[in-house]
Amino acid sequence: MRDRRDDPAETDEQFRTGLRAFLTRHHPGRGPKGRGDRVAWQKTWLATLYDAGYAGPSWPREFGGMELSFARQVIYQEEYAKARVPGPLGTGLGIAAPTIIKYGTAEQKQRFLGPMLRGDLVWAQGYSEPGAGSDLPALRTSARREGGGPDDPAAEYVVNGQKVWNSSADIADIIFTLVRTGPPGSRQDGISYLLIDAHASGVSVRPLRDLTGDAIFCEIFFSDVRVPVVNRIGTENDGWPLVRTSLGHERAAGAMNQAALYRRVLDELIELAHERGATADPLVRDRLADFETRVQIMRLTGMRTITDIMTKGEPGPASSTSRLFIVTFEQDLHEFAVDMLGAHGILGRGDPHAVQRGRWVWGFLRTRASTIGAGTAEIQRNTIAEQVLGLPRDPAMPDMRRSR
Repeated sequence: MRDRRDDPAETDEQFRTGLRAFLTRHHPGRGPKGRGDRVAWQKTWLATLYDAGYAGPSWPREFGGMELSFARQVIYQEEYAKARVPGPLGTGLGIAAPTIIKYGTAEQKQRFLGPMLRGDLVWAQGYSEPGAGSDLPALRTSARREGGGPDDPAAEYVVNGQKVWNSSADIADIIFTLVRTGPPGSRQDGISYLLIDAHASGVSVRPLRDLTGDAIFCEIFFSDVRVPVVNRIGTENDGWPLVRTSLGHERAAGAMNQAALYRRVLDELIELAHERGATADPLVRDRLADFETRVQIMRLTGMRTITDIMTKGEPGPASSTSRLFIVTFEQDLHEFAVDMLGAHGILGRGDPHAVQRGRWVWGFLRTRASTIGAGTAEIQRNTIAEQVLGLPRDPAMPDMRRSR
C-alpha cells in the first residue's frame, strides 16, 4: 500500500489534481445491477483505493488511512463526490471504526480496522429492536456469559434476540451489536458492545422491502449465537459510552461527503429545471435559490464537523444539527423535484417514460425514511434542545447523556 500522507511540498491544488487524476484513471465504470455482482464490484474498487493509499482520508495512518489535514479532507470529499465512484459498503467505516479506535484493544484494532477500510469485511449495525428504537436503552437482546469471567478469553456469550432496520445486514460479515448483559430493567447500565460473526450458526437475516421496491434494510434474529468474549469492545455492562460515540459519529458520518453529493445533485436538478422550462416560473427560481443557500450551509456545517472531530476526537451533540439539516433538506429537494415533473412525477424506475430513469421519484420514496434513520428527527431536536441549547430535558424521553 502506498503512503498518501500530506506532503508539505505539495499544494492543495496539486493534491486535488493528483486525486482527480487517480479517480479518473481508475474509475470502475458503471456498476452491475445484480446484488452479488454489485457488492463484488464495490469491494474491488475499495481495495483499489486502499492499495493505492487513497482510502480513509480522516483515518490514522497506522490503520491504513491518509490522516489528511482539514483542508485536504474537504478536497477529498468534493472530488470523490464529483467523480461518481462507489462509496463504502455497510455502515462500519463511519460508525463502528471510530468506536474501535477509541475503545478497542490494540489486538482488536489490528484485527478489524484494516480489513474494514479495504472492504474485505462488510459491517452492519445491530442497534434498533422492535420495542427499542428511539428508546435504545430499552433493548432486550440478551447475551449470557458462559465459561468464565467477563475478561476470560476462553469465555463466550450466548446471544438471543432480534434487531430491525439494519442496513446492509444481508451482505455483512460482522454485525456490531448492542446486547443486554445486565439484568432486565438495567437499561443503559447493563448494555455491552459485541462484534458478532454474521455467518455464525444461529444468525438469520431477512430483507425488508421498502417503498422503492428495494430491500436495503433487514431484520436480524439471534438464536443461541456464540460470541467470544474477545469480540466485546470495552468492558461488560459499560457499553453506553460506546453507544454515544457510535451515534455521534453516525450522525456526523459523511457530513462533508453529503454536502459534496448534494452540490452535484442540486446542479443536476437545476439543469433539469432549465431543460423543462420550469425556471421561467419565479416560484421555481425562488425554491432553487433556497436549495442553493442550504447546500452552502450544509458544506460549512460539514467543515465544522470535521474540525470538531479533528480537535476534540468527537463530533459532539452538534452532530444532531447536521443530521437534522441534511435529512429535512433531502426530503424537501425530492418533494420539489417530483412536483416540478408534474404527471411524470408518478412514474417509477420501471416505466419507459420515466424522466431520467425515475431517479427523482426513487429519491422521493427513499427519503421518506430519512427522518427516522440514525435517530428520529424528534430525537435530534431533543438532543439539540438539551445538549446544544441547554434547555430543560423532556422527562418523557430517555436521558442519552447518562453513562456508568
